Amino acid sequence: MTKRQENALLTRKKIIQTAEMLLKKNGFNALCVEDITKTAGVAKGTFYVYFKHKEDIVAEICRGYFKKIEENLSSMNDVDIIEKLSLYYKEFMSAVELYGINICREWIRGAIDPNTAPDKTDVTKWEYDTVMLKNILTDAVKNHELKADTPVELVTHLLVSQLYGMMTCWCMSDGSFEPMDWTQTFAEFQLRAILEKYIGG
Repeated sequence: MTKRQENALLTRKKIIQTAEMLLKKNGFNALCVEDITKTAGVAKGTFYVYFKHKEDIVAEICRGYFKKIEENLSSMNDVDIIEKLSLYYKEFMSAVELYGINICREWIRGAIDPNTAPDKTDVTKWEYDTVMLKNILTDAVKNHELKADTPVELVTHLLVSQLYGMMTCWCMSDGSFEPMDWTQTFAEFQLRAILEKYIGG
């Protein structure tokens, strides 16, 4: 890698870190390219070398968060599947609270009708989450935590439907309840009921 390429990667990383800090501090609606570049100490045009819109950088920030969740779960060899999925749900809903209701509405909009979603909407978020949940279940079957005849596709769609259902209800209520409370209730009651007959290889 050349020095120029290294500098470009460092600049991109700095822009992302700055945007994430401002997103957490001020929320999605208040986030703007001018504030990101001014705080990062780079020219406004530099932002557009790496990203087309603020929504693009927000999508990358969120994906990075979920990638860390995936990596953490894959390294937990001594944790059973119920605990892993409970942790995934809690981390997911923690991100929902952290990044705010407007970003969640963008995710839902892209999932409901990706063909008509605005260009700046992250239309692949639902697919990304579905694949991640499916991978967790597939690994559990391979590790004999779940039986070989576990209907992974069906269970995956049940789980992602519950996940997006909770997020959608939170958005519809305009954030009038705590997502983490609902997640805890789901993990304690429904999650075990869904998987109980398949546990044990």
